Amino acid sequence: MPLPHGTGRAPLAAILAAVCVTALVGCSHSSGGGKPAGSTRPSPGSAAPSGGGQDQVTIDNFAFMPAALTVAPGARITVTNKDDTAHTVTATAGKAFDTGTVDAGRTVTFTAPAKAGVYPYICTIHPFMKGTLTVR
Repeated sequence: MPLPHGTGRAPLAAILAAVCVTALVGCSHSSGGGKPAGSTRPSPGSAAPSGGGQDQVTIDNFAFMPAALTVAPGARITVTNKDDTAHTVTATAGKAFDTGTVDAGRTVTFTAPAKAGVYPYICTIHPFMKGTLTVR
């Protein structure tokens, strides 16, 4: 369809460019399998109290997040490994819990001990990774 007399292609090209840029900016803020736009990552030393919802530990960049988690006795804890390598979540004393190997990109669930207490844990593959599970 021909353009009306006096209408150049430059304004039309500018409008199309603006539409494309707007679409690209919108796509860059989608979750796309990663973190939602504007999400914040808890600091590795922060405690996340159990709110009666789902208790979670995320493994990312060779760290447990949160590094300290407080849950109710027998709570179900979901562990998500966002690293590109396998990890474990293993209590350091008494065999209180052990996820076994959690492969890269995988999620597992384990049950917190029924007895109240503080349970330090590590990744047995990378022992410098440490966390604490408090049951109360």
